[in-house]
Amino acid sequence: MTLGPTVRRIIGLPDAEDWEQRRAKRGKPKRGQHPASGGPSAAVNPWETAAQQLKEQRPAPASASVPAALAATPAPGPAPQPAAPWVTLDERSGSAFARRLGRGVLWTLVGAFALLGAKSVLLPKQTPAPAQSAAPAQAGPAYPAGEAQAVAARYARAYLSWDEAVPETRAAALAAVLPEGADTKTGWDGKGKQDVLAVEAGTVTPAAQKQARVRVDVLVRAAPAAPPKKGAPAAPVLPASWVGLDVPVVQAAGRVIVTGPPGLVGIPAAGPKAPELTIPEADVAFGEQTAETVQKFFAAYADGGDVEAVTAPGASVPPLPAGVSLVEVASWTADKGSGPDRTGTALVTWRTGGAQLEQTYRVELTRVTSADAQRWQVAALHGGTA
Repeated sequence: MTLGPTVRRIIGLPDAEDWEQRRAKRGKPKRGQHPASGGPSAAVNPWETAAQQLKEQRPAPASASVPAALAATPAPGPAPQPAAPWVTLDERSGSAFARRLGRGVLWTLVGAFALLGAKSVLLPKQTPAPAQSAAPAQAGPAYPAGEAQAVAARYARAYLSWDEAVPETRAAALAAVLPEGADTKTGWDGKGKQDVLAVEAGTVTPAAQKQARVRVDVLVRAAPAAPPKKGAPAAPVLPASWVGLDVPVVQAAGRVIVTGPPGLVGIPAAGPKAPELTIPEADVAFGEQTAETVQKFFAAYADGGDVEAVTAPGASVPPLPAGVSLVEVASWTADKGSGPDRTGTALVTWRTGGAQLEQTYRVELTRVTSADAQRWQVAALHGGTA
């Protein structure tokens, strides 16, 4: 039977809690003593201490000297055991599973980052290079077109000139532009006579191995044949004609030479059809305003006249040679525009060599301003419509 707190106070027994506290104080070992032997110990074993406390908390046997009431009183319940230094968890519990899962995820991330770092070091990402335009092929030095034209022109003049009376003249002229030891007759049979009146070198077409083909136009006139008998009328003078010549040349030892006989080629009788050209819009009012200025300029321009008085300051327009006179300025058309510089087209008729020639000019005008007036004067002059 369990005695209540009131009965215990009446009888003079201590409370259960006080009883346990007193018993704990009696059983508590002094500092530096072993819990069992009471002697000094270098270290306290928590397991031995817990066993000693359990023994002390067991109920003592009833003695004869104890009153019956006290003997009949049940021993107080065991005192609460001290908390263990650790708590054992069931490995199948949710907290253990969460802990293991978190550790697994953490180590997985660490491993993944380690692999990515090693890959970036061992196999760096190769950024594709930006697209670049194909580098132009390095062209070699330009073919010496000017020298090739000069050599071809000299060769064409010598090649198409001959005189059976003095064949050595032709041979000497050809030797200067042929390879050493080449045949200076180059296919001529040594007969007849022909003169070259003009030579015009044209297009140079480069080929392999530093070769090229030069187009040359030559104006030739054959001399009349000698009369077969004395007293016979002289043969008529043949008209001059243009012939084309393709001259093969090669660059060797720092100069250009002719490699062999050329080929005669025809010359077109007419050029190709001209494209449709845009005609500037005319400014009629400005054309009428400047017509007298243009007329005075061409009058001074002809026959070596003084043009400084009718040209703008700083303009350079050399006069025509003597023997050319002005017939008329057939037309003057000013282009539409604005500002101090204007342009127009003049159609002019000249007299020269006993004949009249109609020619076209592009005239540039500029406005010259003085203290008391302003006027238009010629700044530049170009032949043709371009």
